[in-house]
Amino acid sequence: MDDFRISIDMAAGLDAPVLTIVVGGVEPNTLGVSESLKLVADRVADAAPYAAERGVSLALEPLHPVYGGDRSCLVTARDAVGLCSAIGHDNVGLAIDVYHVWWDTSLAAELRRAGQARILGYHLCDWLASTRDVLLDRGKMGDGLADLKAIRAAVEATGYAGPCEVEIFSAGDWWKRDPGEVLDRCVERFRTVC
Repeated sequence: MDDFRISIDMAAGLDAPVLTIVVGGVEPNTLGVSESLKLVADRVADAAPYAAERGVSLALEPLHPVYGGDRSCLVTARDAVGLCSAIGHDNVGLAIDVYHVWWDTSLAAELRRAGQARILGYHLCDWLASTRDVLLDRGKMGDGLADLKAIRAAVEATGYAGPCEVEIFSAGDWWKRDPGEVLDRCVERFRTVC
């Protein structure tokens, strides 16, 4: 919790309106995700007033199930919306990252259930059919399997009008390219496939 508060203070110090949270994996000595999600709800509920006093909203980011054991026990939009409701603070919402939710057939319905006030961030990239590294091999928008237009439409149907952030961890491909080329391709792909 001390590190959580330090992160909130850093966000406030940067005038960042949102701190995106990766909640951590399954708690030691537990099985499944239910107990871990209860602990996440308690911890975020405890930190939310502190963040609100500093003008910071907290965005829970569900991660792809492949990260369920060690990085995030929060792996579905349904559970993320449920946590927001259980926590019950106006400054707690969701960050929707295409890489982590592209496969979730209930995503559009869960975004509708969340509503505009709960969508605090939207991250773009793509899931490659032959991903070589689940952390550092994300695809540029349009290179993979995600239905980017449908996901963006679902996010924007909530009323979300914030930034669409490109987030591509790509040690073997995009990080090796000229930054100008990468930016040009981001713009071109955003205009054509998102």
